[in-house]
Amino acid sequence: MQRANPDPYRQATSGSEADPVTTPLPVRLDRDSRTPLSVQLADGVRRLALDGTLVVGDRLPSTRALASELGISRATVDTAWDQLRAEGWLEGRTGSGTWVSAGPEVARRQAAPRATATPSPPLVPMDAGTPWRPTPLPRTTRAAWRRAWRSVTDATPPRGYDDPLGLPALRTALAERIARTRGLDVDPDDVLVTSGTTQGLRHVLTGLPPLPVGVEDPGYRAAVAVVLASGRQVVDLPAAGPVGDLSGLAAVYVTPAHQHPLGHVMGADERVRLLAEAERTGVLVIEDDYDSEFRYDVAPVPALAAMARGQVALLGTASKSVMPSLRLGWAVLPDGLRPTVDAFRALTHDTPPWAVQAAFAVMLRDGHVDAVVRAARRAYAERAPRVVAALSPYAELAGPVAGMYSTWLLEEERAVAARKAAEEAGFRVNLLSTYCRSAGLSGLVVGFGGPDDAELDRALDVLVRALR
Repeated sequence: MQRANPDPYRQATSGSEADPVTTPLPVRLDRDSRTPLSVQLADGVRRLALDGTLVVGDRLPSTRALASELGISRATVDTAWDQLRAEGWLEGRTGSGTWVSAGPEVARRQAAPRATATPSPPLVPMDAGTPWRPTPLPRTTRAAWRRAWRSVTDATPPRGYDDPLGLPALRTALAERIARTRGLDVDPDDVLVTSGTTQGLRHVLTGLPPLPVGVEDPGYRAAVAVVLASGRQVVDLPAAGPVGDLSGLAAVYVTPAHQHPLGHVMGADERVRLLAEAERTGVLVIEDDYDSEFRYDVAPVPALAAMARGQVALLGTASKSVMPSLRLGWAVLPDGLRPTVDAFRALTHDTPPWAVQAAFAVMLRDGHVDAVVRAARRAYAERAPRVVAALSPYAELAGPVAGMYSTWLLEEERAVAARKAAEEAGFRVNLLSTYCRSAGLSGLVVGFGGPDDAELDRALDVLVRALR
């Protein structure tokens, strides 16, 4: 809505009177009402002034123009204007028309120019889930990205909803990759394409009885949120300890290759005990295999699902290899769970977009994903020792450093102070306590995938000064 000059008699720089602009009147009249049209018009203008739509200094249309616009007589408008002038809402100025002369203080404030705050730049993410990207992107990376999406524009999309299991070409490529990198021999029909780990977990839960789910503590916060959103209770499991009695649970959610966020690797004896207890109690093991490709201290640990296909649901993601915003993942489920989950997906069409699946299939086919993983692994292997060297004098490592983050144990007060200092310097670092429910641990989760090299050095300097 255009506003008139608050002072219509203010002289322009040229010395001539400013030419005011009239303000539209969004007033509706009900011709079937017993209330006279002049009273309805006066009531409408009064409400517009009260709610701030009209403010002091707004110039109203002429009575002739308004009568024509509303389809009423000019006399009706004159009657309404006379009433509003008598009440003090309007005033007439000779040769200049009719103006709004009263309204609540809030309306006057709304008419004044508002200062626009300059948005703060986003914090550089130093969390456990933001992967490394070279800056600037290499020419080969840009070319691979363009090639993948160009192939989508040349392809023919499905006539209706696509395959509820996922694009067949992508499932074939994922089956090959899972067998090669995780030691799990699967057929393409065994693979479900998902929109990431959290969607995979939601779909798995649709095939389970409505019993509680055990989740590592501290553990993946999004997994906890998904379980709670399903209406189930979350039972805390020790993140690095012996497996207890799993009776009464529908499933347990674990990150055996690289415990999130403490970093421990589940040992062989722990794996055997977990699978034995799951078999005894009939509990499904949900394995979140979120970053196993990024081990650089030892070879990647084989998937837990490779030891017991019938007891484990394997969840994987492209968020740590390609990018989180791609929102793509996969699941390999036990045969007994598949019919229910497949039926749910077919009913809800709850699958990733066809175009994203098609582009990722090309990235896998052309070796782009493998190249990104190799480059990222080298970057993490170089950055991890820098982080350890900087922070180890002031905090205790919670577990082996692998992937794109490290976790440090220290008092909550010092951790909060360090996090605040990092935020003031433009970096986002998470507190370990936010991953805990009953564990009572405190410290920092320091990711080193999100920043570039210069930013990482600055962030470490800020954290060291705060901790020192």
